[in-house]
Amino acid sequence: MAKVLVLGGGFGGVVAAERLARLLGDEHQITIVSRTRNFVFYPALARLAFGKCTKDDVLFDLRHTMLSRRINFVEAEVAHVDPFERKVSIAHGQVEGKLPYDYLIFALGRRLATEKISGFYEHAHHLLNVDKAIQFGKAVAEFEEGRVVLGQCPGARLPVPVYESAFALARLLEDKGKHDRVRITVVTPTTLEAELGDTRAAATLRKSLDERGIELLANFGVSSLTRNSAKTKTGEAIDFDLLMLVPPFRGSSAATYMGVTDDEGYVHVNSNMRVVGQDRIYAVGDCVNFVGPKMGHMAVRQGEVAATNLADEIEGREPSALYRHEMRLVIDEIGAGNALYLHKDIEGAEPATVRQGRFWSWAKQIQQKYWEAKHS
Repeated sequence: MAKVLVLGGGFGGVVAAERLARLLGDEHQITIVSRTRNFVFYPALARLAFGKCTKDDVLFDLRHTMLSRRINFVEAEVAHVDPFERKVSIAHGQVEGKLPYDYLIFALGRRLATEKISGFYEHAHHLLNVDKAIQFGKAVAEFEEGRVVLGQCPGARLPVPVYESAFALARLLEDKGKHDRVRITVVTPTTLEAELGDTRAAATLRKSLDERGIELLANFGVSSLTRNSAKTKTGEAIDFDLLMLVPPFRGSSAATYMGVTDDEGYVHVNSNMRVVGQDRIYAVGDCVNFVGPKMGHMAVRQGEVAATNLADEIEGREPSALYRHEMRLVIDEIGAGNALYLHKDIEGAEPATVRQGRFWSWAKQIQQKYWEAKHS
């Protein structure tokens, strides 16, 4: 019998645990450890903020879902992993002490490095949990006039909610007849071309922003905030009346004890999703060191690859499933029924596939409903 621990209850961890349960026999033990029993469907948080779905649409009970799939569930906080003793230290939760494992999938995601941005918690909204999304939505609903700034900080790797929020806000103001009283600015620490990895996609998105009167301020890396101003390290500043930012990310601190991370704490893996330099350990999701954005569909595919290879390893076969690092990005113009679709092989030289239209908006919502139905 093999004891398999899956650390993390996000997209990568959930998909990996479910696939292992299908691939392995009943004699093997699969346990998922998550700091909370509530799974959050993060791609829908912008829709939640603008009243296009409810809190119940983006949350489901992970414990109930896992137990129904022959997967043990432990609600606890992981402190660190000891790959030599093959034990995971638990700080607090349902259990305390150490959990042994024979095989491990590390899927603890990333942490918010808000300490890098002075004044972030005091002056910025964000869309990285349910309560904060609801708070931002209330602030938007009460906003009458002035300048709204939305964007990413240096080290943030999540562009979609920024642009979705900008489009949704422009639509809302237009419906209220207040578009001329509000100035919407998107800031990015790089350029659209660098952010999307493709010049054609950048041109398409820039045109959509221009058509809706949304200005773009590129190469503006926010480093500190005051009550009404965002500043860069070089002294540039932009004033605001309402601010929503994606803060910097770092890898999970629980991985630093393993000696397998880069300078930002992300775990080194190969194309099999195996952790480089460690036996019997795989890593998936936002915690790994692949370049580019951190997105849910990437974590899902990585979880599938890791689980397939781990099952092969347990059953004495050589792992052969490979992960291909691709970006499938949909920026939904929430409320307008239109969307921009981008498909890009991040590690390849070929240009991206770019599409625009209502179909992609519908497809994104259908994907969300499918995930909710599957895990309810």
